[in-house]
Amino acid sequence: MYELLDKINIPADIKGFTTEQLRDLCAELRRYILEVCSRNPGHLASSLGAVELIVGVHYVFDTPSDKLVFDVGHQAYAHKILTGRREAFATMRSKDGISGFPNRDESPYDAFGVGHSSTSISAALGLAEAARMQKLQEKVVALIGDGAMTGGLALEGLNNAGASRADLLVILNDNNQSIDSNTGALHRYLLNVTTSRSYNRVKDRIWNLLGNNALRRFIQRWVRAFKSWLVGKPGGALFESLGFRYFGPIDGNDIAEVVRTLRKLRDLSGPRILHALTIKGKGYPTAEADPVTWHAPGHFDPETGERIHAPHMRDRYQDVFGEVLCELAEADPNVVGVTPAMATGCGMNRLAVRYPDRFFDVGIEEEHAVTFSAGLAAGGMKPFCNIYSAFSQRAYDQIIHDVALQRLPVVLCFDRAGLVGEDGATHNGIFDLAAYRSIPDAIVSAPRDEIQLKQLMYTAWQHATGPFIIRYPRGMGEGAPWKDTPGAALPVGRGECLLEGSDVAILALGPVVNRALEAAADWPGRVSVYDLRFLKPLDGQLLADAAGRHRHLITVEDGCLAGGLYGAVSEWLAAHPAGATLEGLGIPDRFIAQASQSQQQAECGIDADGIRKSLKKVFGE
Repeated sequence: MYELLDKINIPADIKGFTTEQLRDLCAELRRYILEVCSRNPGHLASSLGAVELIVGVHYVFDTPSDKLVFDVGHQAYAHKILTGRREAFATMRSKDGISGFPNRDESPYDAFGVGHSSTSISAALGLAEAARMQKLQEKVVALIGDGAMTGGLALEGLNNAGASRADLLVILNDNNQSIDSNTGALHRYLLNVTTSRSYNRVKDRIWNLLGNNALRRFIQRWVRAFKSWLVGKPGGALFESLGFRYFGPIDGNDIAEVVRTLRKLRDLSGPRILHALTIKGKGYPTAEADPVTWHAPGHFDPETGERIHAPHMRDRYQDVFGEVLCELAEADPNVVGVTPAMATGCGMNRLAVRYPDRFFDVGIEEEHAVTFSAGLAAGGMKPFCNIYSAFSQRAYDQIIHDVALQRLPVVLCFDRAGLVGEDGATHNGIFDLAAYRSIPDAIVSAPRDEIQLKQLMYTAWQHATGPFIIRYPRGMGEGAPWKDTPGAALPVGRGECLLEGSDVAILALGPVVNRALEAAADWPGRVSVYDLRFLKPLDGQLLADAAGRHRHLITVEDGCLAGGLYGAVSEWLAAHPAGATLEGLGIPDRFIAQASQSQQQAECGIDADGIRKSLKKVFGE
């Protein structure tokens, strides 16, 4: 079926390929990625665009002795296929299958595990310095793209790497179509000269003779300025000012040019950066035309490009958030939205269309997003800052120092909270409850359905001081009629009893409240279900009622047991002894691998069946 790909088990198998065979291999890789992703959805467009760069690195360098470090990792599909996981690739992102991201536990070719943005340069620098200190003859390559270079960590890594003089090659996979490609004979001539062994040998000798003196620094500044003016690449001057030798841009989807350039750069030393222009979705016209939609398109027909949507009767939480935010913006001219490159995913693209002057996409910069929101709040605005829960961890310091400490009214909406499914351990938003409930003056809430999400957004809008956190899951809501429910604020720190029983009280937070109601229905009159709504402040009156009337309490949460709702209730019971025993259901003290959301929830015992099992134990059944 695949003339070349079926014969490749490790990257060494492509070493003898001709340029034409490499082109054919790239075409087969794209066809296979499309085939698998059409029925087993994943991150498509990014991986299609990076095929030649990945093939080129494995062709020129000697992996796994030489190290290839990815950024984010959703562009690494060709890498997985070439490194002994061709058959396993069909199981990607499914239970007991391989991860959708590089994972050190999976393969020696995965030099560093990734999933979040802007980490590659720092990690690759660490690998390069480790090789130097151990006198290992290893080359290290960092492949960064899809906006990851805007992240602060990437710039920190560049700054440190340039100063260290480490033997490190950074490939900037630039698939931004707004950047014009430099073409023509002069560009090609300069690229050939700057990658020439002779040129670099002479350059190194001259620098060594000059030493680190004023004349050398003057010549370096003059050369950088001249190259920037001559070729029109101010970005090159930026990288060179940080201590990197800058090469490119090249056509990153031309395998011959990629291989030719990498061969020259492989034999150089020191920090160097190769700027490669690629097309996101390359080779699949539908994805090329709409790379945002086809970043992760779900199921589709690879022949027609038609996306296959599963029918559903419920709205997604992100849709509720986006519509309610627009409602609030219409009512209040001070309401603004801030997101770190997640506008479509979180639903804030609606605000961008209706109120573009009050919408801010700051790029992949979670820390900046929070502090920028704090600045907006200090200036009298009412910012709603939406970040995926797992990525909010990066802004922990800013939430404490810049928002809470100054008691600034910033609404932090954490989408994709809890178990997220196929993206697995790197993306599960399970630490937010435990992380943020310890912050003074913070409000931490979780809606059980779409109506409560709307109500909590109205509550947060009216809140005057400190961070107000609303965390809610990925995917579909419960089907609650939120559009027909007027927006109204809820009393902060107050929960409610939804079901009265005599023996066991379930204390739940978030959508798992609904699973608790399903389970409790099997023991009518014996199980109470409480929706706490707020982890902080806890509803002490509600806890006193539950602990005083029931012999056994069960907490249920879609977050880590250590320090979350279970921890909070345990602390309250220690301070207010009531004689009731306590059990906690939540995410155990380990990372949960990729699977569907329902499979992950069943594994952790927080679905209706898991709650039933706990109730059966209590009742001795």
